[in-house]
Amino acid sequence: MTNEVTINKLIEMRLSAMADAYRNQLADTSMSNISFEDRMGLLVDMEYTSRKNNRLHRLIKNATFDQPQGCIADINYHSGRKLNKSLIERLASCEYITEKHNVIILGATGSGKSYLACALGMEACKHYYTTKYIRLPELLSELAIAKGEGVFKKVINQYAKYRLLIIDEWLLVKLTENEARDLLEIIHARHKKASTIFCSQFAPAGWFNKIEEATLADAILDRIVHDSYTIEIQYVDKEHDKSMREVYGIKNVG
Repeated sequence: MTNEVTINKLIEMRLSAMADAYRNQLADTSMSNISFEDRMGLLVDMEYTSRKNNRLHRLIKNATFDQPQGCIADINYHSGRKLNKSLIERLASCEYITEKHNVIILGATGSGKSYLACALGMEACKHYYTTKYIRLPELLSELAIAKGEGVFKKVINQYAKYRLLIIDEWLLVKLTENEARDLLEIIHARHKKASTIFCSQFAPAGWFNKIEEATLADAILDRIVHDSYTIEIQYVDKEHDKSMREVYGIKNVG
C-alpha cells in the first residue's frame, strides 16, 4: 500500500488531522529516527487535539453568546463593584454544573452582568458542557411561536438538554400568566438536572412583583433560589467610577 493511498483512506475516514500529520512525517527526514510507536502516538495526538478544538469551537458558536469575548481572567474587580473573587474563581471550575446548581447574577444596568455570565459560559464550553445564552424576551417569544406551531414540547426538551443555560434580562418586566406558565415548564424541566445562570437587576424578593400569579411565582422561585449561588455586583458610584459599559466602550449590554 502506497503512502498516498493510506493518506486518502485516512481522509475518507474523516481523520484529516492525522492525514496531515502523517504527510508531514513523511516529509520530515528526522522522523526516521523515531520509533513506530512514538510516531503513531504523535499522529493520534494530532487527531485528538484537532477534534477537541473543533468540538470547542462548535460549542462556543452554538452558545450564541452576547459577548463571546467574555473571559474570567479579564474580569474587572475594581470600579467599586465589590465582586467576590473567590466565588467567581470557584464557579469558573464549573463544579456547580456538576452539582446541578444555579447562579444568580444581580446588578444595575451596565454593571457587567452579561459579561460575567458569558465569561462563566465560556468556561463551561472549555469543559465541553453544552451551553446556551438567550435574553428572556427572546426566550418567551420563541416559546410563544413554538406553541403556535405545535412544537412547544420539542422546544422545552431542547432547553432541558443544555448543561448550562444563561438567561439574561431576567424579569425586567412583568410576565403574563401564560408567559409565567411557559417559563415554569423550562425551569421545572431543568430543576436538579442542569444549571442555569440568571442575570437580573432585581433581587429574588422582587421577582414576585414580576409574576402576577402567586402560585406560579412560588413554583418558579422555589426551583431557583434554594439551589443557587448569588453574585451581587455593587452599584457603581457615578461620581467616582465608570460603569463597565464606559470602561470597555460597550453599548446596549445588560
